[in-house]
Amino acid sequence: MTLRVEIWSDIACPWCYVGKARFEKALAAFPHRDQVEVVHRSFELDPGRAKDDIQPVVAMLTKKYGMSEAQAEAGEDNLGAQAAAEGLAYRTRGRDHGSTFDMHRLLHFAKEQGRQEELLDLLYAANFAEERSVFNDDERLVELAAAAGLDADRARKVLGDPAAYADEVRADEREAAQLGARGVPFFVLDRTYGVSGAQPTEVFAQALSQAWGERSPLTLIQDGDADACGPDGCAVPQR
Repeated sequence: MTLRVEIWSDIACPWCYVGKARFEKALAAFPHRDQVEVVHRSFELDPGRAKDDIQPVVAMLTKKYGMSEAQAEAGEDNLGAQAAAEGLAYRTRGRDHGSTFDMHRLLHFAKEQGRQEELLDLLYAANFAEERSVFNDDERLVELAAAAGLDADRARKVLGDPAAYADEVRADEREAAQLGARGVPFFVLDRTYGVSGAQPTEVFAQALSQAWGERSPLTLIQDGDADACGPDGCAVPQR
């Protein structure tokens, strides 16, 4: 018996980065972890954003939330601390924000090659922890694809064809809407339970246990207002 976990996320979403780490801690302690299949699904926070529309994260936050620069920087500092608590590196200054459509297309290519998890981890690390931007830089994405074990020329060909895997990305996004996902990360376990947001590890552990033993219509498991990213932006931590 296999338990399938589908995770809708976006590379530009800091709570997806943190939530993935928390989920993986729960999965590592799950007695049936070897019988869990994890599939990553596409969700763009800015689906209409042009490829060359790039801006600093702090500037994006001040515009989207109407906050001061100091407030935006404080929110980034808090996110950095929460990422560090999960063992993740996080640059609180100097990051960019932009379109992730090409990254999602490349992730679908990686899925076909059995390297999706490896590429996703590299994309997260490059976006949140490394100095060089991942936005509007095809060669940077090709380098990451090669580091994930993919053929560089084939990855370059995918990026050079705007239609390649575009339908797969849009299909994932439509399915997320049909399942009621209003933001990410959004975890669906065996089409039985849904977990919204970067919940504590204990909540993911509960969901894994319940989904393993039950089969019923999708039930949303939520522990208060978990931090997540949606069409209007990402929750900015105030604590």
